[in-house]
Amino acid sequence: MSRPWTHWATSVDLEALRVPDADAGTGLAGRPLGRAVRGGDFVFDPFDAYASGLVSNPNVVVAGAIGTGKSTVVKMMVDRALERGRHVVVVDPKGEYGELARRHGQRSFAPGRDGWCTPFPDDDREARALTGALLASARAAALSAEQHFALDVLWEALPTPRPRRLLAALLERARGHLGDRGPSPARDLAVTLHRFVHGDLAGLVDGVGEPLSFADRLVVLDLSASWSSGSLPIVALSATAAAQRVASTRSALGYLVLDEAWALLSDPGALGWLRGSWKLARARGLAHLLVLHRWSDVAAVGDEGSVGRATAQGLLRECESSWLFRQPPDEAGEMARALGLADAETRLVTSLGRGSALVRYGAHRSVVRVRPDERDAGFVDTDAAMRSPATS
Repeated sequence: MSRPWTHWATSVDLEALRVPDADAGTGLAGRPLGRAVRGGDFVFDPFDAYASGLVSNPNVVVAGAIGTGKSTVVKMMVDRALERGRHVVVVDPKGEYGELARRHGQRSFAPGRDGWCTPFPDDDREARALTGALLASARAAALSAEQHFALDVLWEALPTPRPRRLLAALLERARGHLGDRGPSPARDLAVTLHRFVHGDLAGLVDGVGEPLSFADRLVVLDLSASWSSGSLPIVALSATAAAQRVASTRSALGYLVLDEAWALLSDPGALGWLRGSWKLARARGLAHLLVLHRWSDVAAVGDEGSVGRATAQGLLRECESSWLFRQPPDEAGEMARALGLADAETRLVTSLGRGSALVRYGAHRSVVRVRPDERDAGFVDTDAAMRSPATS
């Protein structure tokens, strides 16, 4: 006899989770993402949730083991956001959003292959901070006080208005230090800048001709060429910054999807810069969707009690909305510490069936079974290759 349910939960469990006897969900309007296990259709949009007072910020974290449904619900949220007139930028490290882009008449862009992106915001202070983060990421070490001073000297020598090819302009002013005998802060910066302009990172955030222009409501930045390389954190930071620049210039509310977000959380320079931009989400009308599948990646950010670990966990706790799919017990413990889960919540996420999630939004909790509709079916499937017939 087949059973329609995907997991067990007692009334005591659900009461501890603050799930009411009859879960009416969010009460928001729109195409549902699924059904609450103790109620009807479940609709969620971070901006509508904010406008309704359900949450105090629009940032969302989506987490779960591989194959549990997190990519499915993110793609469904993106599709519904586009229907509502939102704009969306996806930082796609594994190249999984190409079909969604095609469904909306767009194509994915690969920074460095299809052209270069200018990620630097118009605000001079923010542009300086991002430059420091990029240099630190490329060096795999935080800039020293002397290097920060050397960067300030180079920055002050830039013409006004600031050149579009910012890193090339900085390198031109630092070029004389390439011949310095022995190590020096200015020479270290010049060598790193050379990588972005003429070396292995050329064509990413600096290049010849006009940078890529993203005018469409859906922009997918495909980073799959860097997936297995050591440059992924740098490429992810560059693409995320470019995406935020695109999003911040739009008048409509927008989503920024950061899939496989460990690439940013694991990099100290990227993490510090991302934390600053996270705080401005409401002011910019931008909802960050942070997608993770292994919470041990968060645990790997610095030592226990370190500033890096605290920053990463603080970033996640500041997401007032979360979709938590099944996690193995050893990962669930780290998730509980990062998000401050109650014991009942921790137990539940270890037993959820595929496609089911504990959804936390503000003070509310719902257990939701994600249900793609006919429209969703064409772009949410990431298992097609597993079902393909074997070929010789």
